Amino acid sequence: MQTYLASKRPLSTINSSSPPTPSAAAAAAAAFTTSSHALKEKLSNPLSPSINSRAISNISSSSNNNNNGCSFHGSSHRNKSTASASSPSSSPSSSTLDAPLPPHKFRLEPSFMQQWEEEEPPFGFNGLGELVYRRTYSRMKADGEHRERWFETVERVVNGTFSMQKEWLLNQRLEWDEDRAQGLAQEMYRRIFEMKFLPPGRGLWAMGSTLTEERRLYAALNNCGFVSTQDMANDPAGPFAFLMDASMLGVGVGFDTLGAGRVTVWGPNRKEEVRKDWVIEDSREGWVESVRKLIEAYFLNLPLPKFDYSVIRPAGMPIKGFGGVSQGGEILKELHEEIEDVLSPLVGERVSVTAIVDIMNLIGKCVVAGNVRRTAEIAFGSPEDEDYIDLKNYEKNPQRASYGWTSNNSVFATVGMGYEGVCERVKLNGEPGFAWLENMRAYGRMGSPPDWKDVRAMGGNPCLEQTLESFELCCLVETFPDKHDSLEDFLATLQFAFLYAKTVTLGPTHWPKTNAVMLRNRRIGCSMSGLAQFLARRGMGELHRWCEEGYQTLQEADQRYSEWLSIPRSIKTTSIKPSGTVSLLAGATPGMHFPESRFYIRRVRLASNSELLPPLRDAGYVVEPAIGDLERTSVVEIPVDVGEGIRTVKEVGMWEQLAFAAFLQRHWADNQVSCTVTFDPATEGAQLANALDVYQYQLKGISFLPKMDLGAYAQMPYEEITEEMYRERVGRLGGRRVDFWRGGAEVEDKKEELLDKFCESCSSGEEDPIEGRKE
Repeated sequence: MQTYLASKRPLSTINSSSPPTPSAAAAAAAAFTTSSHALKEKLSNPLSPSINSRAISNISSSSNNNNNGCSFHGSSHRNKSTASASSPSSSPSSSTLDAPLPPHKFRLEPSFMQQWEEEEPPFGFNGLGELVYRRTYSRMKADGEHRERWFETVERVVNGTFSMQKEWLLNQRLEWDEDRAQGLAQEMYRRIFEMKFLPPGRGLWAMGSTLTEERRLYAALNNCGFVSTQDMANDPAGPFAFLMDASMLGVGVGFDTLGAGRVTVWGPNRKEEVRKDWVIEDSREGWVESVRKLIEAYFLNLPLPKFDYSVIRPAGMPIKGFGGVSQGGEILKELHEEIEDVLSPLVGERVSVTAIVDIMNLIGKCVVAGNVRRTAEIAFGSPEDEDYIDLKNYEKNPQRASYGWTSNNSVFATVGMGYEGVCERVKLNGEPGFAWLENMRAYGRMGSPPDWKDVRAMGGNPCLEQTLESFELCCLVETFPDKHDSLEDFLATLQFAFLYAKTVTLGPTHWPKTNAVMLRNRRIGCSMSGLAQFLARRGMGELHRWCEEGYQTLQEADQRYSEWLSIPRSIKTTSIKPSGTVSLLAGATPGMHFPESRFYIRRVRLASNSELLPPLRDAGYVVEPAIGDLERTSVVEIPVDVGEGIRTVKEVGMWEQLAFAAFLQRHWADNQVSCTVTFDPATEGAQLANALDVYQYQLKGISFLPKMDLGAYAQMPYEEITEEMYRERVGRLGGRRVDFWRGGAEVEDKKEELLDKFCESCSSGEEDPIEGRKE
């Protein structure tokens, strides 16, 4: 592809009388590399974020022959600006109100946007991708009556991304070039619209919205985080408050159990004369602060607050942000009572591993109680702690069955340890998983020598694709190599994807400890999905080449972008995320995972009063009441064909899956590869410990899942079907396209369609269901 901002050569102004085509925008972004003079200038100026010249050559050559009245090689600097002078602003976009644009904001040219209004988005999987988009990422527009269409969502995301860059540079009194940014933004728009790369679900929902544009809740753009309990002696409630706050912003959080035994539970002061009323605000901050006060009372022998839940909106009231309805103050009151039930028996004793995990899990249960929000947690403990590794044995711990599901549980494995004992638990339900913290700290890609760049790392995120320090967040971005016809085009996409993620690191959070780490690390996880599809088309040798050249391209891009923005280089840059709803939009297999079968039914759960159900029924999709919730929830069945020649998990054994994860950890991911290895307990269960003995030197983390027959119980998320059944289902649809946009914008109860192993590590939705003014 090409280079990000050039050095001294600005892009010329686009002629508004002839709207630029996507290819022309690419040429505008990369025009300076089309001559040897410009290329030499780029190479001699390290401050010039650039797009790989090999990759852009195909784009720019075709664009230069496009006689559309646009000139890209002019030398005008009239749209350059610094903080001391406001730059001319673009016209408001087609999806915004006609209002003056603040000097620090960026907008795509309206003439460019007009080209995309009638373009058909390339949603995947027979309408599944569009359904997931419509339900999960389409925000309510300013008129309060209509939701965004795909071209408007992409516009909002790109505008938000370049507004963050512009504001950062102007605030630092650095140069901003409006013309060049317009060309780059248009090319980023095209690549997102065509789903060559996609921001994470968090970015699709929040970037460019009032959350980031007005309220500065940049934490909501990050996928995941980690917090250690090691310092509980100094701040006993801090890790719990951080996890709750981040979870309510949709950030998946990992935590360890190192605080166990480090601090005593003294119990609260219950004397009436010292207790005070505490009115809980109807906000995210209010809920989090109430949990902090309660936990501090138990650990520090402070007066037990008299909580007043009266100002929390009643159950059933609509939430205008994240959608759905309020669950009232009862779920928070229940959380308070459950925390007291955990801590009261420990008064006078040191806090236990079980208590730490219980409180974290109970917080997670509270956050998801409204069915409009999903969060993800991962707990890390010692493989030698029998109590910890039995936490999900509900025969031993039946009381945990109602909340233990909120976290994946893993152990901090040490290289050279014995795996037999832990693997006996894995055979039963796939947990715990394994994380080699020493490998996470010592290595980037496992094929490179140890560099110990991450020596301060303490754990990872819920799907374990990111190495993280305590209180650190990270931003992921997803690319789809199989949607590219050439390596050059893929390298181009990588640089725009990385630019999005690097931009997210410019936004501070509201947590000082988090900012202290993130300003230093600028950690990014640029991922790939649809790899099973890529292998079917091109093979492992070609994937090896794309990984190696792609990784090198990203390192060069990181240097250019970091110097241009005057920020540190990212400590790590690549990962393989498990993906979830984002890969469904693009019709891609998730991450490195292989599909369950070629033909299957994918079931999606929606509220029975959802405005999306009538058009689905009219189009011919099977819709039926959800078993166990017949009145409130419906299940939509969507037939899916992942494509010819793509191997399924039935054809890929445990050892091959481990080898593929190790391949990606060696050639692509300097963070981690999120891999859930599906295994047959009968034929492969006895080999688990031996497999870990082999791959502990090649991986940073791994988890397992025993195979289950698709369709083993009613209304499973996936159900294998024959090709004949698939053809019959598709035939019923008659080629009709679902009109998701005909209805109104009534509030709907957004329920996640499934909680599967391939988690997105984030919520989906709008504003915070508990804090209506939030997100």
